[in-house]
Amino acid sequence: MNGFLRIGVLAVIAVAAIVFYAATFVVQQTQSAIVLRFGAVRSVVTQPGLYFKLPAPFEQVTYLDNRILDLDLPAQEIIASDQKRLVVDAFTRYRISDPLRFFQAVNNIPRANSQLASIVNGNVRSVLAEASFTAMVRTDRSRLMNRIRDDVNREAARFGMTVVDVRLRRVDLPAANSQAVFQRMQTERQREAAEARALGSQQSQEIRAKAERESTIIVAEAQRQSDEIRGQGEGERNRIFAEGFGKDPEFFAFYRSMQAYEASLKAGDTRMLLTPDSPFFRFFNDPTGRRPGAGNDAAPATPAAPRP
Repeated sequence: MNGFLRIGVLAVIAVAAIVFYAATFVVQQTQSAIVLRFGAVRSVVTQPGLYFKLPAPFEQVTYLDNRILDLDLPAQEIIASDQKRLVVDAFTRYRISDPLRFFQAVNNIPRANSQLASIVNGNVRSVLAEASFTAMVRTDRSRLMNRIRDDVNREAARFGMTVVDVRLRRVDLPAANSQAVFQRMQTERQREAAEARALGSQQSQEIRAKAERESTIIVAEAQRQSDEIRGQGEGERNRIFAEGFGKDPEFFAFYRSMQAYEASLKAGDTRMLLTPDSPFFRFFNDPTGRRPGAGNDAAPATPAAPRP
């Protein structure tokens, strides 16, 4: 008897544990739960904790994720307002804001992703079709993404979803267009480089011509000053010679004759036809410069000599 009683108690405890397990469910902090009774919604649980329900098959629990969910969209091709064909790659972050409406509208996350992808693609196409390529890439990108997010939010609200963010991961030209744009940019840069080289060559020639003109002016001015100084020096020399001639005519005559001898009697091709008694050779005949037969008081003649 005691054995059967023990087995009965254990069986009752096991059945009670099974019933208790089947009649309870736990909601985590990252979840919401919808309790269904024969397919109809009985209650929605949004707070974490331990809850009770009727065992299956009377009631069932469906869990929904409360965290921010990611949705990657396939790249699509659009035509911008400046008639450029663009490839746009976008992604979306959203969360379930109304679990009941979400469950009634789309039931699960895969169907929600499909509905939301259609909404986002449509809004991306309509908004970006009104913008230019420059606005999407550089000047107005943030405003366009905010506008897309707001438009998507208005439509996603009926599915119990709130869109946190819509981002354009990439906005680019198709491969063929990109190559054409690259070639056009390369040609433009080559043209600018050629213009820069031509301008540099022109400026170089102008600077070189100016420098040569200034050099010619400087050399000419230096030559003029040199001639003036040389003329002044020669004038001063002639003045000194004139003063010396006035003080000692005999020495001056001797000095001039020595200069004439030095300039005339050079090695090589010097040839002169003169008589022996020519005044040019008077210092060869007599150191005093007197000609033969002349008196002692006769003044020596000054020979003509080339100017030094």
